[in-house]
Amino acid sequence: MAKLLFRLRHVTDEEAMEVRDLLAAHGFDTYETQAGFFRLGVDAIWLRNPHQHEAAIAALDAYQAERLERAQREHQAAVERGEAETLWRRLAAHPLQVVLVLLAVGLIAALTLLPFLGLSRT
Repeated sequence: MAKLLFRLRHVTDEEAMEVRDLLAAHGFDTYETQAGFFRLGVDAIWLRNPHQHEAAIAALDAYQAERLERAQREHQAAVERGEAETLWRRLAAHPLQVVLVLLAVGLIAALTLLPFLGLSRT
């Protein structure tokens, strides 16, 4: 019976291609499923041979650790160059978007706390 190996939902095309290449390079027998038009299925890579599951998981874990390390190095390099995104840079680049998000957060907080504020007045 096939085993779920890697979910593809919210994964960039670049990462999905790297995972496909990694699994093919190691010779794992895989296939992919799509969620479909109504998103009732699962976007995922499945392993046909359950006996390969531990080895495939180990290969994916090593890949994910290397990818995390690479992303941290890239972020650290961007911080050192002064190019890392901060709240102030995002505000300067997208002021309307940032203001709308802050207003939405404030509205949600107000609606959440409104019942409790009403209790303190009685």
